Amino acid sequence: MSIRTYRPGDEAAQVSIYNEAAAELPKFKPALLDEVRRRNASADFDATTRYYAEVNGRVVGYTGFHANGRTSFPWCRKGHTDQAEPLFLAALQAMQQRGIRTAFAAYRADWPVQCEFFTARGFRLAREIIGYVLDLADMPTPAAVAPSNFGPLTPADVPAVLGLCPQALRVHATDDLERHLLHNAYFKPESVFVLRSRTNDAPLAVGIVVNNAKYADPKQLDAAMPCFQLGAFGTEGMSVKRVNGLFSFLARPGKDANPLALSLMSEAAYRLRETDQECLAAQAPSDVPHLMRFYQQFFRRQGAFPVFERDLP
Repeated sequence: MSIRTYRPGDEAAQVSIYNEAAAELPKFKPALLDEVRRRNASADFDATTRYYAEVNGRVVGYTGFHANGRTSFPWCRKGHTDQAEPLFLAALQAMQQRGIRTAFAAYRADWPVQCEFFTARGFRLAREIIGYVLDLADMPTPAAVAPSNFGPLTPADVPAVLGLCPQALRVHATDDLERHLLHNAYFKPESVFVLRSRTNDAPLAVGIVVNNAKYADPKQLDAAMPCFQLGAFGTEGMSVKRVNGLFSFLARPGKDANPLALSLMSEAAYRLRETDQECLAAQAPSDVPHLMRFYQQFFRRQGAFPVFERDLP
């Protein structure tokens, strides 16, 4: 047995292993060779983050991780599940060597073997990522708030935005947040809008609405799939699912959070007025209570998936 990193041509073995190992799991969707090849051909693919187990020259298992700390279950062919542990340990060791401080994994809640694999190895259930949808026709009337003072997000606003609700974000540096919000390849800077104080123009809250008819229809999503949605605060640096009509907001916790969010949501709907979009999508983490409460009150829950975390020494 040997464990090595990626070599060109491993895609076929990877697809075969996954489709064999996961075929009986709920909502299984077969991996496609062309999709794996396309991902591996992307500019940000790092061959040193993908690990393969070989027995007698045959690839029998694989796993991997991302620079943001997300790690994969070690998928193995039937009869070779003994390779799962050394594969996983090799990936964790590589993450530690890169200085990654926290590893996390996300899988469907109804895939118990995968979820229990991580909890048995020191991962804790950190949060659920909950998906929501709201028909625009069912939008509530905004609560009584001061006349709205909306404007575009500017680089000068980013430090204040970072301070609104840092526990909801997966980045902690202003440069990273600015890059995500103002230089994103998949939504325009105009997708982000700030609700400002009328006394000093400071950001009180910030919203995002993603408008692209080529992106997924929110009502067709399986929200139990572990897919982070493009634009949702808390998905910075993640591989994401592009969803049309995604709305997300940040505001400080407190009595003003819901009125501010309602005002932001109304602005999002107004920005969609000349499109064919009929609903808003949303995604929020369960460990940021004031954000989750807003979506639970005004949106319809679609589903959720767990996220497991473990600190790396």
